[in-house]
Amino acid sequence: MIYPGYIPRDGIEPILMHYGLPFSVGNWSFSKLEHHEDNIVYDCGRLFPEPPYPREVQGMETDPNKRRALFLNLECINTLNEGLLLQHAAYGCPKPKWSKYLSFLKSKTFAELSQPRSVTPKSLQMMEVEHTQTQEQANDPGTPYPKIHTIFSTECSPYFDWQTVGLVHSFHLSGQPGNITRLLSCTEEDLKQYKGHDLAPTHYVPSMSRHPLTGDWYPAINKPAAVLHWLNHAKIDAEYIVILDADMIIRGPITPWEFNAARGRPVSTPYDYLIGCDNDLAKMHTRHPDACNKVGGVIIMHINDLRRFALLWLHKTEEVRADTAHWSRNITGDVYESGWISEMYGYSFGAAELNLHHIISNEILIYPGYVPAPGVKYRVFHYGLEFSVGNWSFDKAKWRSADLVNKCWAKFPEPPDPSTLDRTDENALQRDLLSIECGNALNEALRLHHEKKKCPDPTSISSPVRESPDSILLSPPNQETASEVTTSRKFGKIEEISTLIRSPDLKNKSRELSQPAMAKETFTSMRFWIIGLWAFSIFVFITVMSVMLSSRKGQKKKGRSFKTKRRASHSGIWEPIGNDRHLRSAEIA
Repeated sequence: MIYPGYIPRDGIEPILMHYGLPFSVGNWSFSKLEHHEDNIVYDCGRLFPEPPYPREVQGMETDPNKRRALFLNLECINTLNEGLLLQHAAYGCPKPKWSKYLSFLKSKTFAELSQPRSVTPKSLQMMEVEHTQTQEQANDPGTPYPKIHTIFSTECSPYFDWQTVGLVHSFHLSGQPGNITRLLSCTEEDLKQYKGHDLAPTHYVPSMSRHPLTGDWYPAINKPAAVLHWLNHAKIDAEYIVILDADMIIRGPITPWEFNAARGRPVSTPYDYLIGCDNDLAKMHTRHPDACNKVGGVIIMHINDLRRFALLWLHKTEEVRADTAHWSRNITGDVYESGWISEMYGYSFGAAELNLHHIISNEILIYPGYVPAPGVKYRVFHYGLEFSVGNWSFDKAKWRSADLVNKCWAKFPEPPDPSTLDRTDENALQRDLLSIECGNALNEALRLHHEKKKCPDPTSISSPVRESPDSILLSPPNQETASEVTTSRKFGKIEEISTLIRSPDLKNKSRELSQPAMAKETFTSMRFWIIGLWAFSIFVFITVMSVMLSSRKGQKKKGRSFKTKRRASHSGIWEPIGNDRHLRSAEIA
């Protein structure tokens, strides 16, 4: 591209002219700002002021490149005037009167001057040199790198809280450049009761789990909605944005210069099960099905691309979600046939609309439980699927209701010790080592979180029930196995109700409540119970004494009212019996 008025490089043929700035040829000049309110398109026969003719320009400059610049200026304004002539004719204007300038616009000379241009070999060579220089600058440690900002989407729930603790802890250990922001999608009611505000730097987003227009319940739509909200409301100074999911552990830096991301060329990881990119689903939901990439998980995108793309991501998610007729497994790859991966297709179809072609890297992300490629240093664990090592296993879906963040020293069952692994199969060994690393990373993040909360030292408080001196291993609350410890404050009695239901899937027995928390609660409840019992005893004593004194006074008054005598009557006889008098009835025939 060149601005008319600028001097082109030697041997470079511009293929686009941008007349955003004033330009001139001799005493003639043109500025688009002078025609801001001009109705010239609908004013029959009127054109922009005619410029000098090419033969007049020939002698204005001796420098060949400066002369080329003047000819480019002429080509620009003459092309504009030619376009006006064609528009007037289409508008139904009468044929304009002959003039020298109109004759020139229809001449062979002008046709040759304004013929289509192609990129020259020198242009291609120049672009290749600049591309090489850009790569060299990226590899030069002295070159300043672009700013990066990492974001991830969550909701107001204990399920996302422990994932947040794990991800943020790993972010600080990984060496990832820039800052990290949690996009927290919550309803107003949930936000009032939410306790995890301090778990991460947070941008708050209205929840779209229940779609405000359709009523559709689809929490996954919060991801594109939150990214769009963040772009529109936050001050962002980063050039590249790294988008992750909450259920990830970062093991190393994820940078655009290492994975060759660029403007118009985002980087992502393969999601091969998005078969809709290869069939009619893509043809129905994007104008460019050939540009549909089966990607997701980790995204590295230039901020300008993300600003253009975010709204399309949301709209395409809504579109695919509403297309219930094409939720079948053979079209979407969705094993549940419930539209749960609509957001993933929304991303791929939205990117295809803008012709954003991804660099797809197999070296960024791995699922624990998968066999790693030899020599690859994966940057991210994505523990979205169940994985196991021997009898130990981990499935995030089984921990949806567990509040591991707010219960002191709560954590997941410990993975096996790496020294106990079978080392005869190298692939299986590397797979299991990565799985153990992921499990340990989550537990270490929880341990440090509890320390930061100043949870009481579990070894300094004696508890009536104690199985682990260090911590409490929680079992999934929705499994058949649970160990529930409850305390009752009723009259100081501490009741422990332990219910153990055997499950073939759970090898490690576990306990629901934190032992230090329970011990603290027991001590507090005992103290309040003793004070309460003391107050209650005083109250009972005073009440009993008052009743006795009142009774004694009543008896004295009654004794003075009745004298000791015997009086006969038709209905009965009074007789003195000791100090009391009782009525004895006698029937008279």
